[in-house]
Amino acid sequence: MMGALAEMERELIVERTLAGLAAARAQGRVGGRRPKLTKEQHEQIARLLQKGYDRKRLAIIYDIGLSTIYRYHPVGTVITQPEM
Repeated sequence: MMGALAEMERELIVERTLAGLAAARAQGRVGGRRPKLTKEQHEQIARLLQKGYDRKRLAIIYDIGLSTIYRYHPVGTVITQPEM
C-alpha cells in the first residue's frame, strides 16, 4: 500500500516539475549553466594561441580552467569558431 502511494506521489512530482520547466521555457528561460566565456573571448583565445601564447597563461588571464581551453582549442588544431 505504501509503495503505491509513494509511486503516485513520485508521478505527481515529475508532472509538476515538467510543467514548471515548460512554463519557464515559455517565458524564454533556458536551463543549464551559463557559459564561462563569450564568443568574442573564444575568438581572442584562438588569436592568442596562433601568436604563440601558452594555454596555461591564457587560463590564468581568463580565470578559467586549463581543461576549458583544451576543450575548445585542442592541441594540433586551431578553432576560430567555438561550438556552442
